Amino acid sequence: MYVLCSPCILDPRLRADGITKPSDIVLFNRVQERCRKFSVEMVPLPCPETLYLGSGRKPGTFLERLNSPKFEAVLDDLEGKVRTIIDDRGPPLCIIGVNSSPTCGVTTTYYGSEGDEPPKRAGRGVFLSRFPDIRAFDVAAFARFRIYLAAPLFSEAERTYNAMLAALLHQNLFEVYLPQESGDDSDTRDDSEQHRLFRKNLQAIDESDLIVAVIEGADADSGTAWEMGYAYAQGKPVIALRTDFRRVGHHEQVNLMLEQSATITLSTDALLAALRAPRLSGPDS
Repeated sequence: MYVLCSPCILDPRLRADGITKPSDIVLFNRVQERCRKFSVEMVPLPCPETLYLGSGRKPGTFLERLNSPKFEAVLDDLEGKVRTIIDDRGPPLCIIGVNSSPTCGVTTTYYGSEGDEPPKRAGRGVFLSRFPDIRAFDVAAFARFRIYLAAPLFSEAERTYNAMLAALLHQNLFEVYLPQESGDDSDTRDDSEQHRLFRKNLQAIDESDLIVAVIEGADADSGTAWEMGYAYAQGKPVIALRTDFRRVGHHEQVNLMLEQSATITLSTDALLAALRAPRLSGPDS
């Protein structure tokens, strides 16, 4: 299993001068960490801008720096080389690009001002746009892979379901923190153990990129609801799973406050789509 990736994720020196921030390095490292954890090989794409303009170049848009027949010939040659890699190795899991790049942007690209159009536009950069058949992720989206799984865990059925869901997420390259695997599975805890579990779970939420919450039943589990609210207050995306067809109101499936602070999904397939699971096919992320 392998991914194609913008080469600057592995070597930021390939980027234009002055554009790399410390937060970019964090994302690049997180992407590499995810690939290492799940034994996904990172195969770098060639860098059209470096090959055409050289290293140490100043930032610029496609129209300012790259809009020439000579650069188009560079792209033609590099596309052929990448297609050869794909023919030899089989299709990649996805492409990981870097948004705003004139060549390797995924959902945004600095194309340049033209008429009333702003310089930054929606869509892929001019190199990644040559591979519309391969799903592409921006580096920031692919770097979000640490999940806290909030769910009721008081019965064997609930714990079995949680373990199944955690396994499904792991198959889709997500690292999952499951409270029931950390000792939160008994009613015989003393006060010190209660405090230890609370602090451990709180830290796990703080260290997670995403929260997946199971909100089945006539009413959502109170602990799960608390975890969802805490995560929302921290600015973390909350994706809730509810396969229960019952509704609590005409406009509500479970609870107004929970629904307004989370993305509600009605099946595991919809959950994976909302999480932008790399193994799925679909639109760019």
